[in-house]
Amino acid sequence: MKKLNYVSLVILIAVALMAGCKGKEKAPSGEKEVVVPCSGPDYFTTAKFFRANSIGESQDQVTSKKKALTNARNELAQAINTTVKTVTDNYVNSREMNNKEEVEERFESLNREIVDQTLSGIVTKCEKLMKTEQGTYKTYVAIELSAEELVSKYNERLSKDERLKIDYDYEKFKETFEKEMDKMGKN
Repeated sequence: MKKLNYVSLVILIAVALMAGCKGKEKAPSGEKEVVVPCSGPDYFTTAKFFRANSIGESQDQVTSKKKALTNARNELAQAINTTVKTVTDNYVNSREMNNKEEVEERFESLNREIVDQTLSGIVTKCEKLMKTEQGTYKTYVAIELSAEELVSKYNERLSKDERLKIDYDYEKFKETFEKEMDKMGKN
């Protein structure tokens, strides 16, 4: 019986050691891992938030921040545009509207308005300021926008458009949007 417990203990220790070794992957020869502030899995788009991150560098501290925020906002806007275009296509196709082309054009027009409007609701999730050896400033930034807030802005604008109001079903649009966001959150 003692021998069985001893063997079990040895096996348990061996398994623990092997599991510990797997977590410490070495970088390939001649390469070094770079850790970038305000990036990584905590800053990826999820089912609830659109997220983007960027870096800005300048000799001026304020300009480095402006560059980082501008780049991140542009990245966020592109992600929203792509997602909403997919949602719109899927929504219009699932609704099988007779005036499909006109509806798609009106959605695209509203999309541009809404993205411009909604970007004002951006929240800064992370911001780090660094000074380089060359004396320049580098700003790392990550921003996010609530997907729920975006959908409610769409609902508000779409329900005001008399032509779209006839064919528009908020619950169906929201369901299509949430499916697309779930796909993004799993990548």
